[in-house]
Amino acid sequence: MSIQAAAERVAGKIRATDFVEVYAHHDADGIAAGAILAQAMLRAGLRFRLRIRQGIRADEIGHPESTLLCDLGAGLADLPESTMVVDHHVPHFTGEFHVNPHLAGLDGEQELSASGAAYLVAQALGDNRDLAGLAVLGMIGDGQQFSGTNREILNEGIANGFISPERGLLLPGNTLHEALETAVTPYISGLSGNDDAVTRILDAATGEEEVADDVLLSLLVLDAGADAAPSVFSRVYGDRYRLEREVIEDARTLAAVIDGCGQQGRGGLAASVCLRAPECVPEAMEVAGAFRRRVLDALAARKADDAGTIYEVSDAVAASGVADCLAYDLKQTGPVAVIAPAGDVWQVSARCPPGVETDLEEILRTVAAQTGGTGGGHRNRGGARIPADRIGEFRKEFARMVAA
Repeated sequence: MSIQAAAERVAGKIRATDFVEVYAHHDADGIAAGAILAQAMLRAGLRFRLRIRQGIRADEIGHPESTLLCDLGAGLADLPESTMVVDHHVPHFTGEFHVNPHLAGLDGEQELSASGAAYLVAQALGDNRDLAGLAVLGMIGDGQQFSGTNREILNEGIANGFISPERGLLLPGNTLHEALETAVTPYISGLSGNDDAVTRILDAATGEEEVADDVLLSLLVLDAGADAAPSVFSRVYGDRYRLEREVIEDARTLAAVIDGCGQQGRGGLAASVCLRAPECVPEAMEVAGAFRRRVLDALAARKADDAGTIYEVSDAVAASGVADCLAYDLKQTGPVAVIAPAGDVWQVSARCPPGVETDLEEILRTVAAQTGGTGGGHRNRGGARIPADRIGEFRKEFARMVAA
């Protein structure tokens, strides 16, 4: 079945449902997906409730026939078949109401996000072309490429005047100083979290009236630590997108704000920003900035195993962000996992650095099952939750499998 046909099938079920319970994953992609469908249902006169969750289990769903999962659910083989799922993770759910690029022969790792899939469903519900900007958030948040169906959605947004392309710095923040000091996407070794270094570089790059971008970029390259991955600097400056209908215009800043609020447990605030509530922007920016600093603190305090494969941090909320920094922004030769205690379980976030081909979805699902937990995700990034008394087993088996 084509992705468009799947979207139309789910849209039809949404229309036929008296009240839709929407659950969305708490990152930029999931929250954007949930907000897109919330907007579309609101415009169609449909009743719904949107809730943001870190995860969900099949036994938590009381009324599957009226439940819609966004950026969640694809990995749950025991999910009731009447559940509606809009996702892009590797599919194990077998129900018929499932919009997922993998099921349509598309690349769900790089060329269609959950928010992009939600946009297709929204279009099947009515004319919601102005929501293309929100679809871009998931593409950015999940580090996808602007190719395939993602490119089609982006181009449609540009053609309709809802997205404007431009060039410039790609770091989110209220000021340039804050953007550099709290940079985690990408993390710039030697500069991120270093107020003195940022101040010195900005002073050196400032001309008579403003900062010279070319000088600033040169100084960033020269001052970065030797462990910085070369790809970091290609992600500091480049193509930007201005979202003409959103309350935060810069797409990367909006993605960072939505993700930071979601990770901090403020999913409702993040969703309100996506639903275009301008009065929520100042608080959301503050919460997101605090999250980036939280990631930097956890990154600085990380403890590595002897092989440099598994890193331990004490802050479970920051674990995913730390994993991104380690895998994408520091020189690595193989997959990395970040583990952190979270009550009676340990949370695991694993990533493959660029150019490393290891099926983390398979490894995490397998090792988690062996150790009494749950796990999965994408081929190149995923997560798991492992019982606290079995984290030692997980560490040993994960390290063995990624080294095999």
